[in-house]
Amino acid sequence: MNASTPDERLRAGLDALRLDLDAGRIQRLLDYLALLAKWNRAFSLTAVRDEGEMVAKHLLDSLAVNRWFAVERVLDIGSGAGLPGIPLAIARPDTQFDLLDTNGKKTRFMTQAVHELDLGNVAVVQARVESWRPSAGLYDVATSRAFASLGDMLRLAAPLVKPSGKIVAMKGRLNEEARADAGFRLRIEPVSVPGLDAERHVIIAETL
Repeated sequence: MNASTPDERLRAGLDALRLDLDAGRIQRLLDYLALLAKWNRAFSLTAVRDEGEMVAKHLLDSLAVNRWFAVERVLDIGSGAGLPGIPLAIARPDTQFDLLDTNGKKTRFMTQAVHELDLGNVAVVQARVESWRPSAGLYDVATSRAFASLGDMLRLAAPLVKPSGKIVAMKGRLNEEARADAGFRLRIEPVSVPGLDAERHVIIAETL
């Protein structure tokens, strides 16, 4: 992408992903980006400092997996600064996203972002995944962008997902993740992120 401003980079990336978002949702993504950059200066929520870099590494990286989230309820485990949950929630206003993290600094940021962006389909939860039991029932999809090994992800997320549901793990370069895990059917697909020159994969796991 040869675009220069965050707005231009985002719009070019959305075109490359063939993701048609209206002007309101694009503005919300940009507002989230600005809020993340502002809080990041004081609280170090992410190692990426430049707003332009954040477009590819955070927004488009999250939105590149959008097609796997056409469901009713999603759990984002270890959401951190709200990734991938907040960008996906903006793109999919009819899907409920619960963002789970143990870090108080990060859950405070997510709570503020949800309030300022008026995201009625997002709830923020400060808890460990091992102890989290949702009152509204199990999820259609559990996901994570930066959560330990695949084995740990599957073990901890499986009790929170419906029998018909899926676990969607976002990964970079594959290593042990490529091996089948007992009790799960795995499908691995490469993901192309506009503006990001790095390997990205999504691993979709279903219980056998």
